[in-house]
Amino acid sequence: MKIIKADDKKFKSFFRKLRQRGGTFSPELLSAVARIIKEVAAKGDIALFKYTYKFDKYKLTPKTIEVSTKEKEEALAKVSPQDWEILKLAAARIEKYHRHQINQDWSLKDEEGIELGQRILPLQRVGIYAPGGKAFYPSTLLMAAIPAKIAGVKEIIIVTPVKDGKINPLVAAAADICGVNRIFKIGGAQAIAALAYGTKSIPQVDKIVGPGNAYVAAAKKLVFGQAGIDMIAGPSEILIIADKTANASFAAADMLSQAEHDEMAAAVLFTTSEAFAQKVAKEIDEQMKTLERKKIIKSSLKNFGAIIITKDLIHAVELANDFAPEHLELMVENPAEILKRVQNAGSVFLGSYTPEALSDYLAGGNHILPTSGTARFSSPLGVYDFVKRMSVSSFTPDALDKLASPTSRFAKLEGLDAHANSVLVRNK
Repeated sequence: MKIIKADDKKFKSFFRKLRQRGGTFSPELLSAVARIIKEVAAKGDIALFKYTYKFDKYKLTPKTIEVSTKEKEEALAKVSPQDWEILKLAAARIEKYHRHQINQDWSLKDEEGIELGQRILPLQRVGIYAPGGKAFYPSTLLMAAIPAKIAGVKEIIIVTPVKDGKINPLVAAAADICGVNRIFKIGGAQAIAALAYGTKSIPQVDKIVGPGNAYVAAAKKLVFGQAGIDMIAGPSEILIIADKTANASFAAADMLSQAEHDEMAAAVLFTTSEAFAQKVAKEIDEQMKTLERKKIIKSSLKNFGAIIITKDLIHAVELANDFAPEHLELMVENPAEILKRVQNAGSVFLGSYTPEALSDYLAGGNHILPTSGTARFSSPLGVYDFVKRMSVSSFTPDALDKLASPTSRFAKLEGLDAHANSVLVRNK
């Protein structure tokens, strides 16, 4: 495990590598994805079925692309009672948290004869990408579908790659709990294209949400405008700030929990104590021996893992704000005080007994979070991602009379005589 001092010459280059990791797409990748999108947009199901067979190795037809009622029931029958209860518990906690995000219509009487307001309207149809490549994530489906339901979305569609043409039972169960309307057995860039443009089998959606691999992320980037998207998700990351009071075993475990996602995941610890840094490094080596995905973890930590020694906690927070991590853990004596200085992070975890993994499943907050520094300007997925805002205005003749002259004058300043006239014609 790399241990670097923040004032070391090696630190700047490593930190730059961390910030740039996964944040851009190669021209070759974008070109390949653009070709897929263009073909699906033009040829619909024919292209969709072709790419599904090419990449996922199973044949689809108009009759088999959608998960049937029978297929769903067969999948649900394979879910144990214990697993049902866990999924239901997670769903209940996610719903409880996200109900606090509901926004209401509002209106005000600006002055006599003028009413202004805003309507909050749910999107009509949303497509959720449920990953199914290296692993299946029913938790991600819960995180996306429950806020959509709370927002009032009428139709929720899932696209998910399947193995041997069969849907994962836990994904089917999560979809059932959330009240998802339809599930389609497709994945990759071709699934994103189908959602954005629509095909004979797949209805066009208003917005596409949910993380995926680099091809999925690039596809979301390229179809934006044809459909809305939540964010362009990059590799997972955790940044921990710890002082000498922290538990080295806890810190190591949390770093490993992120490193096991994939080879591009980042796990970084900032600490003021060199002795603590050594303890964490030793713990990482010991705990890794028992983990199933140690090959992935080793690769991740080799390239994007490090323990950074900072001069003080303030310096650590400044560096954290610069990095804008997806997950930020504050394993310090007074985490609430340090939180006041945090400006950029997707989700923050206070104290040594709030591991990031809790939020992945049962805490209640959303785990679909901004990555690759985008927490500087974006937020976790929420109910607000599934609504749109509509402005409403109402003027009486007398109210119009008060603003007609300055409005027409403003229009003429911009060289728009017809705009000015559309106000003055009502003011005669």
